[in-house]
Parts: sequence; C-alpha cells; structure tokens
Amino acid sequence: MAQEALADIIAIVMVVGIAAYATTAGADFGIGFWDLTAGGREKGFALRSRLERSIGLVWEANHVWLVFVLVVCWTCFSIAYSSIVSTLWIPFLIASIGIIFRGAAFAFRGEITSPRAQQVLGGLFALSSILTPFFLGAMLGGVASGRVPVGNAAGDPWSSWANPTGVYFGVIAVVTGIYLAAIYTAADAQSAGEKDLEEQLRRRAIAAGVAAGVFAAAGLGILYADSRELFDDMFSKPAPLVFVAVTVAAGLVTLWAVSRRHLGIARLTSAAAVVTVIFAWAAGQWPYLLPGELTIADAAASTAMLASVIIAAGIGLIVLVPGLSYLYRLQLSGKLSKGHMELAQRPSVAGPRGRTPGERA
Repeated sequence: MAQEALADIIAIVMVVGIAAYATTAGADFGIGFWDLTAGGREKGFALRSRLERSIGLVWEANHVWLVFVLVVCWTCFSIAYSSIVSTLWIPFLIASIGIIFRGAAFAFRGEITSPRAQQVLGGLFALSSILTPFFLGAMLGGVASGRVPVGNAAGDPWSSWANPTGVYFGVIAVVTGIYLAAIYTAADAQSAGEKDLEEQLRRRAIAAGVAAGVFAAAGLGILYADSRELFDDMFSKPAPLVFVAVTVAAGLVTLWAVSRRHLGIARLTSAAAVVTVIFAWAAGQWPYLLPGELTIADAAASTAMLASVIIAAGIGLIVLVPGLSYLYRLQLSGKLSKGHMELAQRPSVAGPRGRTPGERA
C-alpha cells in the first residue's frame, strides 16, 4: 500500500511537470511561429525584438521541466519509460533534434551579421519551434490512445504516433503554444508601454485563441472515432469532466480579458486553460501509465527507490522553484529587459534595411 501511494504521488508530480513544461516552454515554441510570420526584415524588426526580449532570458530554464519528467519516469517507472521511448523513438528523436537545432539557431542568430545567415537561422528556429511540440504532442497522443504496448520496441514505430489521435495531440501542442506566446508577449509589450506591439499581439492572441478553441472542439470527433476508450474516459468520469469545464471557462475568460486589454489576467487564465486540459487527460487515463496495458502501481519501482526519488525531488524543487520564480518575476517586472535590449542592439543584429538600431541612414 505504501508503494502504491508513493507511486501515485510521483505520477501526480510528473503530470504537474508536464503542465509546467507546456505553459512555459510551450509558449517559447509558439514564439517561433510569430517570429516566422512577423514580416520582412524591416517590417518585422520591432516585433522580433519584442519576441526576443520576452524569450531570451528564460527559454533555457524552461526545459528543466522536460528533463525532470523524463528522469523521474525513467527512474520510477522504467518499464513504462522503456516501452514509450523504444516504440515512439521516431518522434522522440525528431523532438530532441528540434530542441538542439532550435536553441543553436536562436543563439547564433544574434551573433551573426550576415542578413542571409540570419534569415536561414530564423527559418531553422521557426521550423524547429513547430516540429518539436508537434512530435512531443504526437508522443503523448500515442500513449493516450493505447498504442504503446509493454515491452522493448513492442509497438509499431510509425502507426503508434502517426494516427489521427497522435496528429491531433501534436497540432494541439503547436496551437496552444502559439496561443500562449501571443498572450504572454502582448502582456510584456503592455508592461513595457509598447502600444503598437501590444495591439498587434493582442489581435493575434484573439485569433489564436479562437483557432485553438475551434480546433480543440472539432478534435473531439477525432477522439470519438479513433480513440473511443480515451474519449469515454474523459467524458464519463467526474474528475476529467470538471477539468474540461474549467478549461472551457478559463478559455472564455481569457478571450474576454484579451479583448478588454486585461493582459495580466489573460496570462494567468490562458495558462490555467492549458494546465486543466492536461489534468483532464491525466485524470481520464488514471490509473494507467500505458492505457489498457500498464498501471501506475504495476510499473512502479521499489518502495525504497520511490521514497528516495520523492526526497531528492523535494529537495531539488525547494531549490528550483524559488529560483525560477525569482527569474520569472524579474523578467515580468522588466528589470532584466534593459540589459537584454542592449545585447539585442549590438551590430550583429540587423535592423531595417540591414542597419543596426541607432545607425544613421
């Protein structure tokens, strides 16, 4: 009994870690889309500068949640971890490469003076920002739809994720990231007094929010047809239904807040909408790690191992959470923006017509 209770606690912590990654790194990925659609070098310079200032100081820290979830799953539920990674190795590999290329492109673009090279790196940054969340979402869809059996490479490496549910989860991951990115950066622009950018990003946030809501609702038909058991679990149990209701309410409040320019509120409610939809999936799938195949209790490591991980994770979170909270607070208050703006205005970043900001025409 003690082992089952510890395993449940760790599983809940993992779900919280996934939600934290979706609401932080998810928005970072979404910025890649807005960077791609910002316009030409002259037209899109102001928006790209705002996007860079919003992401530049926190994007590396946000990946700590993905590392945390993977390490905890590997340590505490090794049977499930090996089954997932060996079956879903294709999307896992592509997502891993995407994270690496995305980070490299973002870092090098600010240090290269060639407009052509900056354009290529910008394209690589945007492409990686779309592909990475898509394949991470497709992995989640493969697991949720019950297409990952227990065993080393026991499932089909393609059909396990390249199916309607996997694609749906992947697109939802991309769209929600785009939605969060628009709201977060609009709020940053409002705090910085950048009225034109605030209005531009606010309109994009409304469009992205409506698109995310419509696609999420339409996707219920996909789940009903392709993953009936998952659909029934999410809409027949009380807990998932509560989370779904909160998701809908948070989404509507977010659209209202954005339309009324209450962007600080919108930042919180948009994150709440994403968190609760993840909780709805987890509650519907509970108590399975691999639906229909492997429960949390059956996959769990020994009691001593679970207890050790809880202690170690607790100590780590005591150090990590305050540090990340302080970093985010400094970023949101704008206290870190001045130094970053100076970096963004180095001659390596080409402004309109290839000139750097402040250079005489």
